[in-house]
Amino acid sequence: MMNCKQATSLLSQRQERPLTQVERLSLRFHLMMCSGCRNFSRQMESLRAMSRGYAKGGASTTHAEREQRDKP
Repeated sequence: MMNCKQATSLLSQRQERPLTQVERLSLRFHLMMCSGCRNFSRQMESLRAMSRGYAKGGASTTHAEREQRDKP
């Protein structure tokens, strides 16, 4: 059974390389059981999406930031 240290390592590695089928299945099973690693996975995906948006030249702003900016 995979532990959290192994799972977070694989979550980071999958940003850089494709995981093997065994790695994907082990990670998926671990994520089904572990809410902490599920949260880490979501955070990694959010950071990746924000980084891509920033790299494209558009630093994304949140709804609250846009409302604050647009106040008279």
